[in-house]
Amino acid sequence: MAAPLLLTALPAAAQQQEWFVPNQGQQQQQQPQRGQRPAQPSQAQQQQRQAPATATQAPPPLPPGQQPPSAVIGIVDVPEIQRVSTAFTQVRDEIERRRQRLNDDLQREQNNWREQQQQLANQRAAMPAEQLRERERALQDRITDSQRIFRERSRSIEQAAQQALTEIEQTLGGVIRQVAASRKVNLVLPRPLVIFNDPPFDLTEEVAQQFNKVLKSVNMPPESSGTEAPATANAPARPAAPAAQQRR
Repeated sequence: MAAPLLLTALPAAAQQQEWFVPNQGQQQQQQPQRGQRPAQPSQAQQQQRQAPATATQAPPPLPPGQQPPSAVIGIVDVPEIQRVSTAFTQVRDEIERRRQRLNDDLQREQNNWREQQQQLANQRAAMPAEQLRERERALQDRITDSQRIFRERSRSIEQAAQQALTEIEQTLGGVIRQVAASRKVNLVLPRPLVIFNDPPFDLTEEVAQQFNKVLKSVNMPPESSGTEAPATANAPARPAAPAAQQRR
């Protein structure tokens, strides 16, 4: 049974996103580009500015004796933004629907396995040994195939959730940087790490509004084609026909 990972994974992963110093990272990227413009295509510069900040893109240390810039701080509550995000809600609900369908199909298939096993147990005394072994092998093959199909479906659901999560994280990081730049903010902190702050420091509401305008929904890949396989597995066992022929 697949656990509802998206509800916990999205907020935790979003808080780990490297967007705490939005302006500083952009300024450090722009300075070397001015001196190396002939070696940097304009398309590559745009991709670098759009890409989310990572630990490998940290700016170089300040020269000895030079003071860091004065901090202009903003506060952002990422879980609150996700709570009011239409895109996040759409992804969460869709992933939960897919997981619920998977669990329902798995439960039906497991019930069919138990019914087939019970039928074999009831017919064991009256069934020839070779026929019994053939029926048991057929049932085991069916169980093995179904388990493989359900694993593939579960993997497909988790991949779709991760792809949607990545798009949400990247877009939210870009919106936070844009809002911070418009407010001349060069240091953004997540609200759970701040004990106290005055309301003017909080950018959450503005970021949430802009995020809903920029990303209203996420295009998720369709469910795996393996979703049709459990319906086939729910059909009556195919070895039943040969068994009837042998009794004739």
